[in-house]
Amino acid sequence: MASTSSDRKPVPDRAEHDAWFPSPYSLTQYVSPKTNFDGVDHPNAYKGGKWRILTIATQERYLQMANGEFFSTGNHPVETLLPILHLDAAGFEVDIATVSGDPVKLEMWAFPKEDEAIKKIFEKYKPKLRQPLNLDRVWDDGFTKDTPYIGIFIPGGHGALNDIPSSPTVGKILRWADANRRYVISLCHGPAALLAADVDKPEGTKFIYSGYKIDVFPDALDSGANIDIGYIPGKMTWLVGEELRKLGVIPINKEITGETHRDRYLLTGDSPLASNNLGKLAVRTILDELPNYS
Repeated sequence: MASTSSDRKPVPDRAEHDAWFPSPYSLTQYVSPKTNFDGVDHPNAYKGGKWRILTIATQERYLQMANGEFFSTGNHPVETLLPILHLDAAGFEVDIATVSGDPVKLEMWAFPKEDEAIKKIFEKYKPKLRQPLNLDRVWDDGFTKDTPYIGIFIPGGHGALNDIPSSPTVGKILRWADANRRYVISLCHGPAALLAADVDKPEGTKFIYSGYKIDVFPDALDSGANIDIGYIPGKMTWLVGEELRKLGVIPINKEITGETHRDRYLLTGDSPLASNNLGKLAVRTILDELPNYS
């Protein structure tokens, strides 16, 4: 699609001063009317009723850029809803929480308007998205080996960079998951949440994800093309891959192709394109290994 310079300018968000939605041109590059969802096939779907999935989403709409302006963002709807669709269809109850307990913010400009499967799962989970759990109250006095969360799912979207990576409670949950062989599932900008595992960690302990390989949204796009095409309204104050590398995490993808990767109990994907693949990987992995859990 040919574009003019005006097509590449971010669009003002009328609800906030100096806040911007992605440019019209950038949406033609990143947003499709349908996803690559090709159905569910989980013949060994879970029927036990014990194990659940905890989704940690963001309640933050605005990400401040280095120039002081705001990107009007949130969680990406496809990255959020398509993995949930697979987990739900596989028989798992999916809880949704935010750090504050305030409603989940979604990038509705990225919603696939012609995708009936996404519309259906959105309607099913809309009450939980509108009235999520408060993560501190979910954690309460801490999780134990008997806490019934078999997986922690953290979707992406630039909004996930606001509150989740610096949350002590997210850090506690990730360290609990690591110690208790629970799965952590994330994609695109969601793996920024791994930084929380370094927040208030016990003195003398190492960062639990040091040496892990992951798929994640490439820094090169956030520092280059995303600015050039007006997807984001300026340079970011920090880059996900760069910060994770400082702690020993190894991003392995250079582009966004829908790639997913498993390293121990950490399952990651590179972008919205990986949403369907990651949902399938998570379900297949958990269902196959569930007999190892009492």
